[in-house]
Amino acid sequence: MNKGFRFAIVLGLSALAGGAAISAQAPQGPNNGVQVAVPQGSAAQQAADRAAQQNQQAARARLANQPAPRTADGHIVMGNIGAVKGVWIGSQLGFCNSNTVEAPASLNPGAAPQGGPAAAAGPQGAGRAGGAAGGRAGGGGRGGAATACTPIPYMAWTRAVSDDRRRMQLEPHTRCKASGGPRQWLTPYGAEFLELPEIKRAYIFDIGGPHTYRTIYMDGRKHPEKLTPSFYGHSIGWWEGDTMVVDTVGFNEDFWIDRGQVPHTSQLHLIEKYTRTALDTMQYELTVDDPGAYTAPFTGKSTLRWESGTELFEYICQQENYAFTLMVGEGTSVDRSSQIVP
Repeated sequence: MNKGFRFAIVLGLSALAGGAAISAQAPQGPNNGVQVAVPQGSAAQQAADRAAQQNQQAARARLANQPAPRTADGHIVMGNIGAVKGVWIGSQLGFCNSNTVEAPASLNPGAAPQGGPAAAAGPQGAGRAGGAAGGRAGGGGRGGAATACTPIPYMAWTRAVSDDRRRMQLEPHTRCKASGGPRQWLTPYGAEFLELPEIKRAYIFDIGGPHTYRTIYMDGRKHPEKLTPSFYGHSIGWWEGDTMVVDTVGFNEDFWIDRGQVPHTSQLHLIEKYTRTALDTMQYELTVDDPGAYTAPFTGKSTLRWESGTELFEYICQQENYAFTLMVGEGTSVDRSSQIVP
């Protein structure tokens, strides 16, 4: 047997072995979710992660019930102070679920009402039977207490879009696209809030996903008459006592402002109010005004929780996404049978 022939056989066997190995990674059944498992590391690494989480929980317990930090002149500090570093993590905004499709757990915590399918909701976004007073603002969230929810005044087409998002869940933020408004806070990594009074600007830094930042102008300027629509829009802010008010317009339509419940158009106008009531607590109020998508403005409220001991870290989304085929394929399963993925 000559060398060339032996070499050809080796190549053929290698290709067969490689194909078998790749086929073994293919899903055994349908996977309708879009969350892809990330390697957890060795047992030692997992133990170290658990220890780090316990240390963070202990640090949060020590910081609980402490007053909101202030500068020497009494100004509220929105973010880090000295050695006390951390990020803010949000929760659901208390909007009623009036969708005709059951909300999956990956959407806003508590988006589905208690007691059965979302189809039980009334026609005007009254949550479940009993209207706004009888509904509940999710009940998942951080507190878990039943409260009256805020009806969403959908137009027919926005309700249909929200229903569709519950089915497909292919959210731009999880595909590395920046997302303005409350979506910045709805991430397990949180976001960092920084105000620089000396330059009259504030910034919100995304940690995971798009890894971008949003600028809030605090110098008294108005919105420009002509704006190029963008993911974060154009934000101006000011202080009303201990509350920072942020007014934003100029959004594009290429992202979701939440986890799928609230579609929007380029006419979207957001008013956000941030009130740090304690070192580890921020009250967040959001008013949505979008005449292209809703019949009236509406307002939701939530609490941002301080995650002590966490800082910005490098997060590569575009180049290290574990869901390649979910970005370009049908989005119904993870398929690694192709050796070349765009």
